[in-house]
Amino acid sequence: MTKLSVNINKIATLRNARGANNPDVVKVALDAERFGAQGITVHPRPDERHIRHQDVFDLAKVVKTEFNIEGYPDRRFMDLVKAVKPAQATLVPDPPNAITSNTGWDTISNQGMLKDIVAELQESGIRVSIFINPEVRYFEPAKLTGTDRVELYTEPYAVGFHQNKENAVKPYVEVAEIAKELGLGLNAGHDLDLHNLAFLKQSIPYLDEVSIGHALVCDALYYGLENTIQMYRRQLEDL
Repeated sequence: MTKLSVNINKIATLRNARGANNPDVVKVALDAERFGAQGITVHPRPDERHIRHQDVFDLAKVVKTEFNIEGYPDRRFMDLVKAVKPAQATLVPDPPNAITSNTGWDTISNQGMLKDIVAELQESGIRVSIFINPEVRYFEPAKLTGTDRVELYTEPYAVGFHQNKENAVKPYVEVAEIAKELGLGLNAGHDLDLHNLAFLKQSIPYLDEVSIGHALVCDALYYGLENTIQMYRRQLEDL
């Protein structure tokens, strides 16, 4: 079964626009779990423009499903994650001013650094996932870092889906097979939505987890949060 982790960054963005606590990100996370989310994802950036570091501590006290913290592994991020000890830490190569994640790690040139970071997090009992592009050359070096999982960066798939979904998914199927052969767990995320999610799942049935935020929150404006989470869960059902 592929788990759905709901990224609540956009909820925090909405709250921060007015400076108070509406919507309450902790309540939304608890409601999302109640509505069927199998995990909660946050990405606390250095400028705290959406999820704040205090949010991470508050969420860690109450999230009962898998808590996943994404981010660039600078010292502040590492100290935060080690203090909270979530189920999973997802390492992304974003610079501090990035609007959103836009590429995966070069696991060749960054292998030594990633190996040290992975080991440090695993010593705290945290499962580690590395955000990675669907390019064959990055997978064996990723395995050598000691990471537990990789997360496939799926924006290129989402962009190409409406033109030719078979071509769009082909590189993902190829690298997913390599990840499976290497014994790496497999996550996916970025621009997945109600249009393209089911085909990705059908093409890679052994995906462990998808992390979805922006599209899910946008859909919730029309369908409601509970209904939307159930709609996304249905896209992930095994056929």
